[in-house]
Amino acid sequence: MENYAELMFHEAVAELQKADGSYEKYQVGYRHRTQDKLSIEDIAFIRERESVYIATTTPEGWPYVQHRGGPRGFLQVVGNHQIVCGDYPGNRQYLSMGNLQSNNKISLFCMDYMNKRRLKLQGHATLRNASDVAEQTLELLDTDGPRIERVLCIDVVAMDWNCPKYIPELYPAEVIKHVASKEIGRLQRENNELRQKLKDIGA
Repeated sequence: MENYAELMFHEAVAELQKADGSYEKYQVGYRHRTQDKLSIEDIAFIRERESVYIATTTPEGWPYVQHRGGPRGFLQVVGNHQIVCGDYPGNRQYLSMGNLQSNNKISLFCMDYMNKRRLKLQGHATLRNASDVAEQTLELLDTDGPRIERVLCIDVVAMDWNCPKYIPELYPAEVIKHVASKEIGRLQRENNELRQKLKDIGA
């Protein structure tokens, strides 16, 4: 895998950083952030995602960002630096798929809104029919979600844990329901106790 800054901070980016006074900070900060593979923490984070933002470009250079979601586990890691993603039946526009046929470069944003964490990934992608994918890989992607038609295979070339600033703190519905259920239960017990006390004093 490559150093994220060396891959992404091209000359125009570097000039803007120099003008802003942030160039040296990033040169020092990214100098020792090269990884030869995804870490245990990276892999665990990726596998826990229920959605991901994927960016590709058209042959004319227009960027296209797509949101992909699925049950936890629809994103998996195979080997040291390959991500596989189940492709479910969608609206049949095939925009990302078509873009990848002319340019296989891809960017992913993996978001954890609850903990305000963001992992950025750059890679080369291929889209394969499920019938052409190893059975072990399909077993990894076997969730309770819809039937997988294709598998998006991404060879990660660079990654970066990004600043949490301005990431909204959002909570999944199941977390809110769990907390609300516990609180409602507590309030109901408290209400029953108060009712009993009032009954005991004849109120």
